Amino acid sequence: MSLSDRLNRPETVGLTPSSNTGLLRTVSGGTPERIDQELLRGLVNDELKTKIGQFLYAGQMDAETLETAVFAAIGSVMEKGDYPLTDVDRAELMQQIVDDILGNGPLEQLLRDSDVSEIMVIRFDKIYVERKGKLTLADLKFTSEDHLRKTIDRIVGRVGRRIDESSPLVDARLLDGSRVNAVVPPIALDGANITIRKFFKEPFTARDMLVTGTITPDALEFLDACVRGRLNVVISGGTGSGKTTTLNVLSSFIPDDERIVTIEDSAELQLKKPHVLRLETRPANIEGSGVVSIRDLVRNSLRMRPDRIVVGEVRDGAALDMLQAMNTGHDGSLTTVHANNPLDAVSRLETMGLMAGMELPVLVIRDQIGRAIDLIVQQSRLRDGSRNITAITEIIDVVDGVVRTQDIFRYEYYPEPIDGKLGIMRPTGAVPTFVQRLEEAGVHVRLESFNR
Repeated sequence: MSLSDRLNRPETVGLTPSSNTGLLRTVSGGTPERIDQELLRGLVNDELKTKIGQFLYAGQMDAETLETAVFAAIGSVMEKGDYPLTDVDRAELMQQIVDDILGNGPLEQLLRDSDVSEIMVIRFDKIYVERKGKLTLADLKFTSEDHLRKTIDRIVGRVGRRIDESSPLVDARLLDGSRVNAVVPPIALDGANITIRKFFKEPFTARDMLVTGTITPDALEFLDACVRGRLNVVISGGTGSGKTTTLNVLSSFIPDDERIVTIEDSAELQLKKPHVLRLETRPANIEGSGVVSIRDLVRNSLRMRPDRIVVGEVRDGAALDMLQAMNTGHDGSLTTVHANNPLDAVSRLETMGLMAGMELPVLVIRDQIGRAIDLIVQQSRLRDGSRNITAITEIIDVVDGVVRTQDIFRYEYYPEPIDGKLGIMRPTGAVPTFVQRLEEAGVHVRLESFNR
């Protein structure tokens, strides 16, 4: 059916504005009936193709010019069909079409929402969002599985990644730095899905950590001293617990006159420092070659004369290379690891060290951990959805093959929530064994901070 035929079907005589689910049309007999907005969007898209051409959908037009073209196309469609639209409906329709062409479809509205921290598309017609640690179902959806797949292809294609049946899962990022994970059939049984952890233009700061109660002033002051004093720090936590955010804050304590090399799977760190070299991994190309891993980048970073190495996350044999770097003059390095508590973090580092393929005894790897890591900062997501630092643990040494640790600060739960808080970080009373080392580095630590 031609554009003209679709616009001038005899039963359609008018449109009135309605919700996101569609518009109301009046049919014979005066009964209002809901019409799918997809029809209207399809008509406008047809008009755009006719007037502007396919190059429009290749991203070869700036947003302002595109909005003008879309506005004109909507006017043309409305004129041909004699469909009255309110200014609000017209603006909404124009934004949807612009988002589809230049952006990421219905995801764009959520990406613009500053209250949304994570977006989870579990099917083309079901999108969940996280706001303040709580999941809610969004009143938005893709029009079809094909619409979702095209959006995923556009996202991963912009950063040189691909996703298809032979490579059905991918990690990528949006142009603004938001982290993206996408999975498609045959791995995803119910259709393609995508998870986006948003990248905020204004990074979370040390002040924000205090305001939100993520950490106490004494504990934050202690971590500041540890970073400036060039201690090696591992941030441990579960998925979505805020490890990268804490890593970003701790990295901000690095002095401005030091050369920093950052290594990440998807670039997320926002270091406001004058001398930063940012490295990002690369997946295999379509021939299955050309992979550049975290481990490759850690090894290469040692030749780049770094004062500090900051690794977004170690999850494989790169852990051994990181430990060796920390033990060979690159003090003050920082990284993150997936683990539920500090002892689990030590165990995870052991396991990943064994994955390096060096056939080293586990006792040797434990000795490397004991000598390399000074501090483990445990980050957790609590049952109310808040993210808190729940332990700051010193690795003392290794005795008889056992890694000895002590908690310096520990999160303690209240019997009942107080002012909406489940608990607070308190000192354990233990004084770190490296206090003298910090003093020798010119970093003063207030001993009263550790009083119970």
